[in-house]
Amino acid sequence: MAHTKISLGDFELVAVSDGNYVADGGAFFGVVPKLLWQRKVPADEKNRITVSCNSVLVRTGRENVLIETGIGNKLSDKTKSFFLPSEKLLDNLHAAGVAPEEIDIVINSHLHFDHCGWNTVYKNGVATATFPRAKYYAPRGEWEHGQLQLERDRVSYISDNYNPLINSGQMQLLGAEAEIVPGISVQAWPGHTRHMWAVSVCSGGKTACYISDLIPTTWHLDVTWAMAYDLFPLETIENRKKYYAQAIPGEWLTMFTHDPNVPWARTTRSEGRLTAAPV
Repeated sequence: MAHTKISLGDFELVAVSDGNYVADGGAFFGVVPKLLWQRKVPADEKNRITVSCNSVLVRTGRENVLIETGIGNKLSDKTKSFFLPSEKLLDNLHAAGVAPEEIDIVINSHLHFDHCGWNTVYKNGVATATFPRAKYYAPRGEWEHGQLQLERDRVSYISDNYNPLINSGQMQLLGAEAEIVPGISVQAWPGHTRHMWAVSVCSGGKTACYISDLIPTTWHLDVTWAMAYDLFPLETIENRKKYYAQAIPGEWLTMFTHDPNVPWARTTRSEGRLTAAPV
């Protein structure tokens, strides 16, 4: 999936992938037995599954807004050998007809390395903005947590993805809820982390929501299928319920951050089962 386009009111959404990578299947499905999750996605001989890093470009007619920036190209060789990242975001933005200099706004739902990796690139050993004209936004609570470098999840935070931008003033840290530009807003949806944002895109009476790692793929629609990466799995369950209570009757377009095949779909419920309706 290089890029896929859809109209949302007066906006155009473009799904732009950083490409696939591999992840441990058990980590992606937490306490769900492999006997169940392997019916949805096969694992290789090392128990790895193929997932993706999906970003979304929103063309509002005034701004080019990029939601998430994938894994990027700054991982160590050792870490790359674990995940085998494709590092395709800039290539796929180019294929969609957008240069880094044309991005006006970058929104990070949270600051795990697989969501903000292309925020910066190294030039002469120094991390500098990949999108030189852009204003970057991220949750303040995420940054504060990442700065603690706690044993449970410090590996997820790479400070060169964001600290240089904060220090230069190019990245602004915001609270639990904010409007970025007319029609695009962020709201905290705890579960995966305490302060992770969802990004809501609204135009012409229609809504799309980049729900990030609260529902990372269409394989995770069931409210109990949480990831081992989720710091607050019980909150993941409750907030998925809350999300579906709004998204299903509102016919929202749900955008999936790690699904290698489905960048977005409308969630529906039939006979008690949650499904992803193709768009």
